[in-house]
Amino acid sequence: MSQSGKPTIRVLGIDPGSVITGYGIIDSNGARSVYVTHGHIRVKGETFADRLGHIHSAINEVVDEFNPERVAIEQVFVSSNPMSALKLGQARGAAITAVVSKGLPVSEYAARSVKQVVTGSGSSDKTQVQTMVKALLGLNRPVQVDAADGLAIAICHAHSGMSRNANVPAPRRRSRGRGLRR
Repeated sequence: MSQSGKPTIRVLGIDPGSVITGYGIIDSNGARSVYVTHGHIRVKGETFADRLGHIHSAINEVVDEFNPERVAIEQVFVSSNPMSALKLGQARGAAITAVVSKGLPVSEYAARSVKQVVTGSGSSDKTQVQTMVKALLGLNRPVQVDAADGLAIAICHAHSGMSRNANVPAPRRRSRGRGLRR
């Protein structure tokens, strides 16, 4: 419970990437956010499947260590390179399955929305996002760009009222002998 009487919720923000996945964790009551940690995962593996497995296991480790209650993740931005968008979507899927397997609700945000909330402009560049994240959370040290994006996504979720429904369906339960229910 925060000083304002509103409950404090721990939020994990994830900026998915097939080379570097950034994350940031804050505690927030919706009005005030407090820095917990941030980091980035340099994805390892010989095959792309190995790299997706690395994202999944690394995000699981972050969840196990910091126990977030909510998760926010950036939506895929489709640019002129469909292969990049496909790989980003797969990296995003690996991160989402990691947190959903732990029973955590997931909300999704467009990059433009995150930038709008954090900087006041949906067309801000990464440097502006880094600067505002540091200012909003009172950080005095540099924050790696992907980790800053993870923190920005967490801030966006917190300042959006944390009332958004999770956009990822809960796992379906198996019925006896009849496969998945539809």
